[in-house]
This record gives sequence, structure tokens and C-alpha cells, in this order.
Amino acid sequence: MSPPAAGIFDRCLAVFRWLVLPVSALLFLQWPLRAWVHAWSQQANDLAQWLFALFVAASVTVATRAGAHLATEAGTYRPLRRIGGAICVLPWALFILISLAPTVWRSVAQWEAFPETADPGYWIVKVAAWLLALLVAIQALADIVRPR
Repeated sequence: MSPPAAGIFDRCLAVFRWLVLPVSALLFLQWPLRAWVHAWSQQANDLAQWLFALFVAASVTVATRAGAHLATEAGTYRPLRRIGGAICVLPWALFILISLAPTVWRSVAQWEAFPETADPGYWIVKVAAWLLALLVAIQALADIVRPR
């Protein structure tokens, strides 16, 4: 990925880190809502689930870009990342993107709700899974074409 494109990509991914704050707040609020308000705890949980799904979708790519995963010694890391990206990661991500697309499209078209509560937003969880595969594919391509 070219340096300007990489900078834009990194800035876009950085937006997702702020999702940890509302996720934490919503998960914390479940208990007082359940115990004292006697309402909205399930809605807080549903909202936290789809925000967390978006957070995780971006976090995997952020960790990969930062080299924060377990890795081999430095001399073999880049070739393994390039080869692994070409023969494992990119094909897997493309398979997920293609096979999950109809499911995601149906979910978005129907504005699918959470099965247990009928709260809106479950479609966002499915979009986040597709987004994760897309971000992984972009990162794999960047690793494959990156100059040595």
C-alpha cells in the first residue's frame, strides 16, 4: 500500500478504536438498568454487541498492521507474511467476502433484528463480519505487493 493510501487507511481504522468507550459504558449500564430501572438492559446489550462487532472487525487489521500478533524472528517475518497472505489469508478472505455477501445483503435489506429481543441492528453484526474479511483482504494485498 502506498504511503498516502496507508495513512488514509490507518486514519479510517483509528476511528474504530473509540468504539471501546460506548461498548464499555453499555456493558456497565446493563446491571443498573436491570436492577434499578427494570428496563432497557437487553437493548443496551444488543447495542453493545453490534458496536463490539465493528470494533473487532477493525482491531484484527490494526493488530496485523502493527505487527502485534505472535510472530517469528524478524528475518523470516516479512516473507512468511507475504507468502501466507498470498496462499492462505487472501483466498480465505475472498471466499468469505463472496460466500457471505448474499447473507449480508439479505440481512441489510430486511433490517434484520436480534432474534431474542427483536431489537434492530443485528444486520450490523453481519456487516461487521463482512467488513472484517474486507479489511483482512486489503491488508493481505498490501503485504503481498509491499516492496522488500
